[in-house]
Amino acid sequence: MGFGDGVAMVTNGGSQLALASGPGRWVLAATVLGSGMAFLDGTVVNVALPAIARELGGGLVTQQWVLDGYLLTLSALLLLGGALGDRYGRRIIFLIGLIAFTVASVVCGLAPTGGALIGARLLQGIGGALLVPGSLALINAVIQSSDRGKAVGSWAGLTGVASAAGPFVGGWLVDAVSWRWVFLLNIPLAIVAVWVVVRHVPESRPATSGSLDWVGAVAVTLGLTGVTYALIEMPAHGWSPLVVVAAVVGVVCLVAFPLVELRSPNPLLPMSLFRNAQFTGTNIVTIAVYGALGGAFFLLTLQLQQGVGYGALQAGLSTLPITIVMLLLSSRIGALAQRTGPRLPMTVGPIVAGVGLALMSTIGPGGSFLVNVLPAVLVFGLGLSITVAPLTSTVLAGLDEAHVGAGSGANNAISRVAGLITVAVLPSIAGIQSSGDGDLGPGFDRAMLISAGLCVIGGVIAFLTVRNATRVQQHTLPSLNHGCQDPCTRVPTGSGASTG
Repeated sequence: MGFGDGVAMVTNGGSQLALASGPGRWVLAATVLGSGMAFLDGTVVNVALPAIARELGGGLVTQQWVLDGYLLTLSALLLLGGALGDRYGRRIIFLIGLIAFTVASVVCGLAPTGGALIGARLLQGIGGALLVPGSLALINAVIQSSDRGKAVGSWAGLTGVASAAGPFVGGWLVDAVSWRWVFLLNIPLAIVAVWVVVRHVPESRPATSGSLDWVGAVAVTLGLTGVTYALIEMPAHGWSPLVVVAAVVGVVCLVAFPLVELRSPNPLLPMSLFRNAQFTGTNIVTIAVYGALGGAFFLLTLQLQQGVGYGALQAGLSTLPITIVMLLLSSRIGALAQRTGPRLPMTVGPIVAGVGLALMSTIGPGGSFLVNVLPAVLVFGLGLSITVAPLTSTVLAGLDEAHVGAGSGANNAISRVAGLITVAVLPSIAGIQSSGDGDLGPGFDRAMLISAGLCVIGGVIAFLTVRNATRVQQHTLPSLNHGCQDPCTRVPTGSGASTG
């Protein structure tokens, strides 16, 4: 059977699928499996790093790049991955990413040296950059408008579970078998995902023409790569010549990117999208929430092990309540936001998450799991569940169908770059002084409160910039804002949804 057999093509104006239908559930399953693998790999490796260093050597530098090499290519190429799906077909790009990610996982599991493992992790990030924006773009293009809020909520909850379960799964595999199975675990998941995509997922390609904006793609990729490299290397090596060059090149390319896009006949990311306050505001909320999330959980993992005295598996289990809350609530809140509009959950959710982060400031030596850890992670999990699905849906609702992949890639890239930035700068801003094997001290408390403040700021920005789609009349359901002169001025309502 060829890749095109047994599946349909969805284009502008094409028929779309109900989530409750068999084909709709297959599409959701494929996107969750594919992007869930990418999210899982972002966290599952952490607890395996000591075992990797013992077997392959290389010390701290190898450990750092095994973790950050994946995030580097993932963050730098997400926008390009989304644009490639918009141009050449979301299903085929998603499938290519899935295969590349799986091949890289096999190489990771068999890697004889630290250098080989790092190279394979870089390839994994490239595959992930094709998977993640493609998954959301497929949902938005293939699932009918009235079901997208619930579909995105289910996607957010299930992929969030994959990410949050990473430390637990990784710790168990390292203790029970070998660190290599942290990577080889992807093989059976990928086999199932490829089968589902080939057999059951329709192609989705907007009616676009013209060449891809390669100049813009190079500018944004070099920009994000340079800045990300500098953020990773600067804490360890200071402002070395290579770090300075990377930072300068990155900043120059990122400044040049919007200028390139304004002059391009087929821009990678149309700058006109940012004239819409809701699209821009939602991305600012993303920076605040995901920046707080990245920095806080990096330090929380250290504090649980170095300050409280938990083992790696114990620390992973301590954050498991977040996974459970997201699994139980994300799809429900996505459906609720579809009826009420996104403004309320996107305002309340970050503030509740901020309360959870503030409670985490009490976690330290002598603290109790039931008194200090559990209430904090439960409240934070609740806030994250309220926030994620409406936030993701609102970003997509601000885009026309032809650019939903690029917009999804931009939002995903923004979230990961925000996390990288806070991981790099939050410890120094909070005044954390640690030798690497002890309590993080009062700086940990300050870091949690700073992160809480970021979340609250995100909620305020959402209140000021997000509007409810129920106030806007849009009757064209088969595609996002189809026929609208300015894709940023209207969003489809479906049955009262804000999810486009």
